[in-house]
Amino acid sequence: MTDQSNGHFEIPPEMRNMAESSFKQARDAFEKLLANAEAAAGTMEERGASMRAGAKDIGARALAFAETNVQASLNYAQSLAHARDLTEVMRLHGDYVQSQMKTLAEQAGEIGQLVSRTAMDATKRH
Repeated sequence: MTDQSNGHFEIPPEMRNMAESSFKQARDAFEKLLANAEAAAGTMEERGASMRAGAKDIGARALAFAETNVQASLNYAQSLAHARDLTEVMRLHGDYVQSQMKTLAEQAGEIGQLVSRTAMDATKRH
């Protein structure tokens, strides 16, 4: 008898590899976003007191984004634990990846706007 007859299903290695690849891509994109924000914040701090407030805002937003993304990942993992079959697992995965890519793009845009605004403010003051 197969595991499916007992109500259990086995996720094929190809599906696991695809999920791991998608997670890695999302994680890499977010880590790059954070690294860029930190680098920008570090560069801005060198510009003096007028930049410190902007750098602090950028750091705070990056931390808030990290918290949001970790919570989304935990929610996704919980939803997978309650999936009834492989079709539902695949739907949940697709929804999660699509949502995270949209979220990461929005977060990158917001960080970019903060960096630009902060740089413009510093330029006006100096």
